[in-house]
Amino acid sequence: MNNDSPVKAFLVILVTALLCSSLVSAAVVILRPIQLNNKMLERGRNVIKLTGLVENGVVPGDEEMLEMYRDMDVRIVDIDQGIFNNDLDPLSFDPRRAVNDPELGIDIPADQDLASLGRRSRYSTVYMVLKEDGELDRIILPVHGTGMWSTMYGYVALESDLNTIAAATFYEQNETPGLGDQIMRPEWQAKWTGRRIYDEVGDMRFAVNHGKVEPGSSTWLYEVDALTGATVTADAVTAMMQYWFGPHGYRNFLDELREQGVGDS
Repeated sequence: MNNDSPVKAFLVILVTALLCSSLVSAAVVILRPIQLNNKMLERGRNVIKLTGLVENGVVPGDEEMLEMYRDMDVRIVDIDQGIFNNDLDPLSFDPRRAVNDPELGIDIPADQDLASLGRRSRYSTVYMVLKEDGELDRIILPVHGTGMWSTMYGYVALESDLNTIAAATFYEQNETPGLGDQIMRPEWQAKWTGRRIYDEVGDMRFAVNHGKVEPGSSTWLYEVDALTGATVTADAVTAMMQYWFGPHGYRNFLDELREQGVGDS
């Protein structure tokens, strides 16, 4: 065939395109497990420290962290229905991308949008630590909300009563340095431990105080100390908690989990 033939040029382009496509497909297949492991490591670094499985300040190695992560009961929750969803893969599901997906995201009614999010995913990934008998020991829930300058992302771990905070962390934010970014300080996050979300009649009570919370006071069980000089960010954290543990957030799921247990929800 003549080297200048249009047919030959087309065949060369076609073969090259097929070869490149095959290489890309093979790379995706080969790299998929690595990508999932990296995603688990990224999440694991923030989640594992809330599980109660490691001592404070101890950072497990990557292999140990992956093993601990895989040992947890990680599931997808349908937030609106308050039940587990078995159709989505908790290892690959990305709630941030889901927000703007017409099937996976939902508009938040203005009168309920306390965290100023506008939209949220219909689904959330939750992490459960189970006891040897299969009963719930601790559950870790992702939360996020709009602060003064940024969206704040964190996790809140609840004890088996689904009310007492076992631990909390914020891992991403862009609030004012030295003020709003105090939410990242371990010593402030440690103040959340032992606080409760709801009072005896089930009303949402958790808040960031505008001052120092005195031990034994009427608010001590439900409030943490203020963020010095960062009232706007502190109020945003309160609003975020009110949203995610309210009727448009995890409230239905927590009620269902408390009623039905881990295996049946």
